[in-house]
This record gives sequence, structure tokens and C-alpha cells, in this order.
Amino acid sequence: MSEEIRWFENGYEEFSKFIIILGNILMLLWITLGTIACWFLSPLIALFYLLFALIMIFVVLRKMVCANCYYHGKWCAMGWGKLSAIFFRKGDIDKFGSGIGIKLAPVTYGLLTLIPLILIVISLVRGFLIFKVILLILLLFISFYSGSINRKKTCAKCKMRIICPGSAVK
Repeated sequence: MSEEIRWFENGYEEFSKFIIILGNILMLLWITLGTIACWFLSPLIALFYLLFALIMIFVVLRKMVCANCYYHGKWCAMGWGKLSAIFFRKGDIDKFGSGIGIKLAPVTYGLLTLIPLILIVISLVRGFLIFKVILLILLLFISFYSGSINRKKTCAKCKMRIICPGSAVK
């Protein structure tokens, strides 16, 4: 480990199961709502969206981000340190902040938000349904909560927050 790496001393060694379960329920709800939103325009687009979301979130980003994280093999805010350890060897923590995964994560989550939002709006223009409006509101709420409120709460207690370029608190 490099001399430059400094942990946030007051960060959690491991996060509570409640935080982990809540975060994963919200993530799965986000993916589900996004898939439904895409379905209104095209079932094929919905299938691609679902596959993209599952592969990127649960495989690619776990390899590219979590393998190099302090929480590899531990219960991080999403529990993905444990998931990553099941499939991937521990990487190099010195590469955490500079690896492609840390740059790919915001692009992935941005696409998971923007694609269904754009497609549900197009679908609403083609045919108004109150369910589509409710879906749009739920997508906006989940995206906002996950991307700001919940992220700030978990980043505030993360050991990696000092060296993480994606930390919501510095």
C-alpha cells in the first residue's frame, strides 16, 4: 500500500446489514423501474437495458472498482465488497482512484438514469397513461435519492472517502 493512501479514520469498518439491504432494494427498484420505462417504447430495448444494468453493476464495476477497494471482502455500504471477493481477487488499492472503473461508474449510473427517463417521456408523448407519469416520478425520486441523499450518507462513513474521486463528501 502506498504511503499516500489515507483512510478516513472515523469511517465504518463494515456497514450495517440494514443499510446494505436498503441500498440493494433501491438499486433493484431503480433497475426494475428503468426496465419497465424502456418496455413502453420497446421490449427489445428493455431487455438490453436490463442486461446492461445487471452486467455493468454486478460484474464489470465490481471487478473494476471493488477489487481495488478497502472494502474488498467486507460489508461496504452496498455489500459489494463481499460480492466482489466471491468472484475476483483483491486488486491493487493504489489503482482505486485512477482506474477506468472509477471513471466508468458515473457514466454507467448516468445511462441507467437518462435512458429510461428519455424513453418514458417519448412514450408519454406517444400515448399518455397515468401509470407512465407515476413511473416517471418514481424514477426521478429513486435517482435523486440514490444519487444524492443516500450517497452522501454512505460516503460520510466510508473509509475510502478521502481517496475516492466519486465521494459525495470530502
